[in-house]
Formats: sequence, structure tokens, C-alpha cells
Amino acid sequence: MPKMRIAIFHDYIDAIGGGEKTVLTLARALRADVITTDANEDSIRKMGFGDVRVISLGGTLKIPPLKQIHASLLFAFCNFSEKYDFFIFSGNWAHYAARRHKPNTWYCHTPVRAFYDLKDTMADRQPNLLFKLLFLLWVGIHSYFDKLSVRNVKKIITNSENTMKRVRKFYGRGAKVVHPSVQIGRYKFRKSGDFWLSVNRLYPEKRIELQVEAFRRLPKEKLLIIGGYSAGDHAEAYQSRFTALPSNIKMLGPVDDKKLAELYSTCKGLIVTAMDEDFGLTPIEAMAAGKPVVAVAEGGYLETVEPGVTGELVKPDIKDIIKGIVKVSKNPLKYRKACEERAKLFREEIFIKKIKEEISA
Repeated sequence: MPKMRIAIFHDYIDAIGGGEKTVLTLARALRADVITTDANEDSIRKMGFGDVRVISLGGTLKIPPLKQIHASLLFAFCNFSEKYDFFIFSGNWAHYAARRHKPNTWYCHTPVRAFYDLKDTMADRQPNLLFKLLFLLWVGIHSYFDKLSVRNVKKIITNSENTMKRVRKFYGRGAKVVHPSVQIGRYKFRKSGDFWLSVNRLYPEKRIELQVEAFRRLPKEKLLIIGGYSAGDHAEAYQSRFTALPSNIKMLGPVDDKKLAELYSTCKGLIVTAMDEDFGLTPIEAMAAGKPVVAVAEGGYLETVEPGVTGELVKPDIKDIIKGIVKVSKNPLKYRKACEERAKLFREEIFIKKIKEEISA
């Protein structure tokens, strides 16, 4: 691939998540600048990407959905077209920059779920009829401009077969699948410890309440929950539900990458319960540390977790989740070798090579 000046637009870098890790990994490999809105330097350092150049367009309003609208406008009106040769968009709002920034590619983590596959679910979560009507009004207007903006994207790459199907369904577009990567060398098996790990943003779609209730009924099992949320997102009210936890469950909030790797290396296994997850990077991180995964049998987890081999797939039901936890806890070491081998399929060099091929095509 000829040397190009590349810019990667990403919604905002605040709470640590798989999307942010993927963008920063790609930026480092391509020697690209990251252009975003809210940029939390502490989060970026915690992820181990302090060397990546991040340019902020300015902070967003921290009230949903004004935050999302504000981000869309910041991207729509920015102009870096003369400074770079190629542009990559990542996230839900960054592609609004596509009209002015070409040639381009969108690495789509998922079409905006509140606009499409989770619209009814999120509408039903509104506290009253007025808020529900306002939510549907926002979705109706913003989703129109979302589809309009996507027309300015030349090529779409998705993170999973699951997301590719959503792109086809909601945008009527084809897409190439390039699974995101994990820095395998960061994660090592030290021991099979006495606690389970949960790593996710504290969003309603992650269904952390299922994990909490399952472990409430398993008082001899321990659960550590890692992760936070971005100010102005829809998660602020959700996280307040987890203030009174039983003694076997602890919420540690966001942790740096070194601490996270340590927790993976010494946990018993990982539990993930997200609703139809786009792809899900945390199961790969856990597997790289030789740890089994108990995952709901939905979305991207179906592409990474092999029942009885790298973990167990369960229904999004408390009783079935408990069965999965109990089954793995009997002999978590039996999954180790298969997990480590599975994780190697998602090495960083494979991801970068495929992305470069798509950019050059």
C-alpha cells in the first residue's frame, strides 16, 4: 500500500470499550491521526495508546440525545479534506464527515441500534408517554439523516457477520467482514482464580442485571465487574441500579490495561450477557489469557465462543446462566488450550493486513 496521510474519525473517546481499542490500534499501525469529539486523555493512556495523536473537534453537550446530535453536527461541518489522503470512519456519528472527506471507508461496529434493531426496546424504556414520543421523533429525524450520510461512504467494512447482516438489512449495502484484533501478547494465563470477570460499558444493552442476579443466587462464586460509561449517554440512570450489591459482587469501575490484563490472567472465566452483541472483543481477550467464556447465545458471541470448547453458550435467562457458570466452574482448566488457540485467529497483524488490503483495493 502506498504511503498515505490517513485520518480516522471516531465518535468520542471516553469510556474504554472495544471500539476505542480497535480505532487506536488501527491508528497506531497506519500512523494515522484520530479525529474525535470528547477525548479523555486518561482513558487513552489507560488503554496504552498515549503515543497516538488525537485531535478533538470540541466537547459535546452531555444530555442525550443532544450529545449524539451535537457529535453528528461537529463531524458534518469539520473539514480536513486538504490535510489527508484517505479517511476512515468509526462509530455511529463519525460518518457524517463523509460528504467532505473522500476517498473513504467506514469501519462499522453497528448501525445505530437505537434507530433500528433496538428502537422498540429503547422506546419502551422511556419513563412516560411524552418521553417516548420525543424519543421516536428524534429517531425518525436523525435516522433519515443517518441513511443519507451513509450514501457518502464508498466502502463499508464491518466487525462481524452479525453487523454485516444489519448493514444489509437497514442500509441495503454490502460490506466486507474484518474481525477486530487483540494484542495477544498482553494476555497471559497465570492461574485459574476464585473469581469471575465481567468487562463492559455500563449500558442497558449489556444486561448486567442478569449477571448480578445469577451471582446473587451463587453466593460461593465471586464476580468483579469492570467498566464505566460516558457522560451524556443513556447509561447514567442504568448504572444507579447497582448500588446495593451482595458481598460476592464488586464493581471496580474503569481500570487501566495493565490491571485488566492482570485480572484476566487470574480470573476463573469471563461472563458476557450483551443483547445481540455486535462482535464482542472481551471474549477474545479472555481466551488469549486461557480463560473460558460464558456468553449468551446471541450476536457476535456465536462467532467466537464454541460450546464445550472455549466456554459455554447460554440463554439470556438467569437459570441458564447459572447452569453455564456451574458447568465451567467444575473444571475451568479444561478450556485453556482451546481458548489460547482460538484467540490467535484474532491477532493484530491479521487485522491490520486485512484492513490495508481493503484500503488499497
